[in-house]
Amino acid sequence: MSDHERDRVADVIALELRGAGPQDVPQRLCDAVLKLLPVSGVSVSLCGDGMPVPLGASGGRAAYVMEMQVTLGDGPCREAAETGSVVVAPDLASGRDASRWPVYAQQAAAAGVRSVYALPLGDRAVCVGTLDLYRDVPGELAGDEVRTARMVADVVTAALVALPRAGQDDADDADGAGFWLSPLAIDHGEVYQAVGMVMAQLGVAADEALARLRGQAFAKGRSVLDLAHEVVAQRTRFDDDSTV
Repeated sequence: MSDHERDRVADVIALELRGAGPQDVPQRLCDAVLKLLPVSGVSVSLCGDGMPVPLGASGGRAAYVMEMQVTLGDGPCREAAETGSVVVAPDLASGRDASRWPVYAQQAAAAGVRSVYALPLGDRAVCVGTLDLYRDVPGELAGDEVRTARMVADVVTAALVALPRAGQDDADDADGAGFWLSPLAIDHGEVYQAVGMVMAQLGVAADEALARLRGQAFAKGRSVLDLAHEVVAQRTRFDDDSTV
């Protein structure tokens, strides 16, 4: 990549992040990527225990496709996080990509996403999350676009790693939490609460409880997050024959 291209990427990201608070950074990074690459949607997620944790998305469709991977536990984002390698799906509506993640591919294509480029944030040794690029047309990114995407992923990784963690800057935090995560990620904390409640209700391990939660959400045509809200509010129980 030329020095000119590096400067362009750095300038666009710096301008987008100007004045952003920690919670705004993931969303601003998604907005910057839209200006740098020929993609129609972008999302950023962290690696969580058994599922990705969404941090930000460029719009409703990108958020929906990201949430779908959380619900299904399958998709290019999950594969990129697990392998630490770039995962490319040039056409979700046909050929090999349509069968790699059949349910995800069908639903993503129905939502208007035809191709996906998932880049790990980090490497095989330490992967903190993924940067997912969505296009409404089939095909792969060109060579120079791939280089730009990799550079952007490096910048996104550095930006997320640099954000303050719990316990830092407590003096500036009214509740002392020092918690920087976006509202989207904080909402998903309820999923982990729900998993714990399902574990207690059914007497199963965490991985099985998460699988049950995912399966029930998919069967009802809902997201894992929506169902988790109901479980935490005790409107849905998994030891009740009517819900399992």
